Amino acid sequence: MARVNYLAAIAAAQREALREDDRVILMGEDVRANLYGTAPGFVDEFGLDRVLNLPISEAGFTGVAIGAAMTGLRPIVDFSYATFMYLAMDQLVNQAAKNRYMFGGQASIPVVFRASMWYGAASAAHHSDRPYGMFMGVPGLTVTVPSSPYEAKGLLRAAVACNDPVLVFEDATLWSRKEEIPDEPYSIPLGVANVVQAGDDLTLVAIAGAVHLAKAAAKELSARDISVELIDPRTLAPLDTDTIVQSVRKTGRLLVVDPATRTCGAAAEISSQVAERLHGELRSPIRRLTAPDVHAPFSPAMEKPLYPTTEKIMAAAREML
Repeated sequence: MARVNYLAAIAAAQREALREDDRVILMGEDVRANLYGTAPGFVDEFGLDRVLNLPISEAGFTGVAIGAAMTGLRPIVDFSYATFMYLAMDQLVNQAAKNRYMFGGQASIPVVFRASMWYGAASAAHHSDRPYGMFMGVPGLTVTVPSSPYEAKGLLRAAVACNDPVLVFEDATLWSRKEEIPDEPYSIPLGVANVVQAGDDLTLVAIAGAVHLAKAAAKELSARDISVELIDPRTLAPLDTDTIVQSVRKTGRLLVVDPATRTCGAAAEISSQVAERLHGELRSPIRRLTAPDVHAPFSPAMEKPLYPTTEKIMAAAREML
């Protein structure tokens, strides 16, 4: 076992993938310079042909990656900021997501798109979005939101092995968080939620960085004799609805905590699916705890109150019981 942070776990997953399969290549802005610590020594080990610096032209290099995937390579594309994906929406939605269907299954698109979410860091509106909910509604895309170094490595290994496009949204608030992960290669199946802890009184579904806030809240609530079942979806598309529904059927209560915006988001989809399947079985109304539908301000004093906190989670849980 090795104790590593979130970024080192991503680097380890990419290194293993590049070593195991010559078809895997790494593409992105400044990846050769290892700007964010996810490609240390990659140029020396794998060469310039497999570690490709790209121009600041997201639509262009996304199309290049999709074409490379369709002709036999397995690209990992580093978008840096998640908001940069907006510049490549046509390629992501009309090409990556649709091409297997449009070509009658004659082509697969084994490409991974990595993107960091820099919210809560005074990065202002152009760099702070958490847009995974937007991509959940696009058929053909797999969407993952790893919440720890262990998940970051395991989900990325599964994403590289997948023959369809996978979007990996990496929470920058977790970058310095460390935990022990296995030295040997491993992967986490896509579309399978993690029951972080079992409980009887309340189902708490938390997404991305909110998982660690939820863990702290669950611990505090336990001291008050409130038993929380905590679930980390890990993959938002496809969503492991069965695991969540099974939990809510037991507890009768659902609180969804999501650092992204509220309207048409991941929390809304999870809530609606549970409501449809458990109508009449709930002991209290489903509750969502999210960021409001506003752009992230530059001012730290204005931005900080926007997101879920352990205290907000505890207060919401107590109100539901």
